[in-house]
Amino acid sequence: MRDRSELRRIGALFGPYRARLLSVLALIALSAGLSMISPFLLREILDHAIPRRDTTELTWLVLGMIAIAIITGGLGVAQTLLSNMVGQRVMHDLRTAVYRHLQRLSLAFFTRTRTGEVQARIASDIGGIQSVVTSTATSIVSNITTVLATIFAMFALDWRLAAFSLGVLPFFVWMTRRVGGERRRITAQRQGRVADMSSLVEESLSVSGILLGRTMGRGGELAERFTAESEELADLEVRSRMAGRWRMASVQMSFAIMPALVYWFAGQTSAISVGTLVAFTTLQTRLLFPIGSLLSVSVDLQSSLALFHRIFEYLDLPVDLAERADPVELADVRGEVRFEGVTFGYDADVAPTLDGVDLDVPAGSYTAIVGETGSGKTTLGYLAARLYDVQAGRVTIDGVDVRDASFASLARTVGLVSQDTYLFHASVRENLAFAKPDATDAEIEAAARAAQIHELIASLPEGYATVVGERGYRFSGGEKQRIAIARVVLRNPPVLLLDEATSALDTETERAVQDALDRLAAGRTTIAIAHRLSTVRDADQIVVLDRGRIVERGTHEELLERSGRYAALAAQGDGGESRSTASA
Repeated sequence: MRDRSELRRIGALFGPYRARLLSVLALIALSAGLSMISPFLLREILDHAIPRRDTTELTWLVLGMIAIAIITGGLGVAQTLLSNMVGQRVMHDLRTAVYRHLQRLSLAFFTRTRTGEVQARIASDIGGIQSVVTSTATSIVSNITTVLATIFAMFALDWRLAAFSLGVLPFFVWMTRRVGGERRRITAQRQGRVADMSSLVEESLSVSGILLGRTMGRGGELAERFTAESEELADLEVRSRMAGRWRMASVQMSFAIMPALVYWFAGQTSAISVGTLVAFTTLQTRLLFPIGSLLSVSVDLQSSLALFHRIFEYLDLPVDLAERADPVELADVRGEVRFEGVTFGYDADVAPTLDGVDLDVPAGSYTAIVGETGSGKTTLGYLAARLYDVQAGRVTIDGVDVRDASFASLARTVGLVSQDTYLFHASVRENLAFAKPDATDAEIEAAARAAQIHELIASLPEGYATVVGERGYRFSGGEKQRIAIARVVLRNPPVLLLDEATSALDTETERAVQDALDRLAAGRTTIAIAHRLSTVRDADQIVVLDRGRIVERGTHEELLERSGRYAALAAQGDGGESRSTASA
């Protein structure tokens, strides 16, 4: 039943291109009809034109055969063009559908899924079905049409020879279905290994992976692991190619033996003319090749079903961050953020990460969130940006539930600077303009100046055209962080989330980045998830989280006077610099 359901879904992919498909079918039918005329012309040549030495009739019959060959060749080219156009559009639709669907999933999916696995689904799996969607569908129709037309012509020539030739076909069909099932199982295993290899390459040959492998002395072990994965993939490829090869060889031998058997059968009766016999074996050849092609295609189709299943698995993933049908457009945002009875957990089997949190962040204020590792600090910030949805309660901006806001307006409203800065392998200008594609050079430079990174960029030989390298490895941690800050400045959001943006920096670099952050936060509603308590001393309010609940709130001085949880965190500082033990 799953196969039938997926076959219906595959068929639906071709729905938008019915007109072109009908044109292809018309070309196929016309080509098949014309090609069936040639054997009858051949019979006339052998039984009448040559024995009578009628050169005029012979010339016209030969010209007819030549014309049919030229016309069917041209029709075949047109058919191939149209079918490939349809197939490539279907592949394009699949790729974009998977990509767009994955874009709508929450961070939870990407935290538990390897990047290489996602890449394999989009590139390898969809690439693996190319032959099926570009040529296999039309090949099936073409071959079926040819087979039906050929069978009709064979019976028209001689019903006895036709019945004798067709008697063995059910055996071929049964044999091929067994081969297809075996190929399908192997294909599913093979694609799993491709995904494993993609993940290994993604992880071990990235800049971070190379650094880790070399500094840990594990390069040789990684190479051996890749070798083992590659060897297993090679074995699966061989098994896939050889699956049922002996059975298919038997089928091919049967096809070769059939004409000889027809000659033997025809020799048992004197009622069949030489012209009819030669024309019939010509038709038989035209029947055997399409049937062989259909049998081979059925095997490939069975294998491709495994790929389609993997693709449909991703398309069927539930969208847990859906936009409302009539979303609210956030405009003229003041920036008041409220958390009302917010509860959220990553795993239903464990205690929630946040449990009944109530928090008001007034417009234009600076609120710091502090706490031990796992207290829920980062989660609280991510809920404000709707990177996840609350399981109870709500988060509002200016009184609008973030679940009711449009994604575009929410992205314009809330800006995030995290400690894990991500830069594309592109120029500095392109990385900054990602926040505002229509930004002018003056706007980009102004944002860089605000983030105190303009002078450094301008001093580079290629300036803003400098390619940052994979994940920005051409720049130091502090420089990357300031580029990320400039990117947010360019976007100019009224609400700012700072997710431990300086926790991984040394003291000197932290001061430069913190100065840029202070400029960025001026006049905005800012929620800072703090690692070093010294960076949030001047916050309008400091909120202390412990095991998903707010246990304290107040200013720096007020919380120290209470000698509570905040004071304990501050006491863990060293050398006068207050810091919490770790990030959330």
